Amino acid sequence: MELNDIQKKYIDEKLKLLSFSKFRSSFHLRKYMRMYIEDKGWDIIESHCTEFIEKNLSKYPILNDGKQTPMKNHPVFIAQHATATCCRKCMSKWYKIPNNRELTDKEKKFIKALIMEWLKREYFS
Repeated sequence: MELNDIQKKYIDEKLKLLSFSKFRSSFHLRKYMRMYIEDKGWDIIESHCTEFIEKNLSKYPILNDGKQTPMKNHPVFIAQHATATCCRKCMSKWYKIPNNRELTDKEKKFIKALIMEWLKREYFS
């Protein structure tokens, strides 16, 4: 997924803001998650990311909003909490994405790009 300079800058700014949040900045990849990424590869991780966004975030209404993303077991779940893309309430607060409708394709692409960027920064740091 190729981002233009404006999108990259926006993601950089958002990740910087998130780093000032005590809660958001408390999330990190554990050793077993790093091994999972190594084992599966980035393409599979990205496909999981797409799948989780589609399954847990994109539709409306979401009956279990705020509880649909586990806090452990998969690197994408950790990244979702770190980037405030874990539920529609958090996305509304942090990104002003309305939570009373389905996500647009543009919003889904942004969320995926944000999660993947956080994962790569965390993995390679």
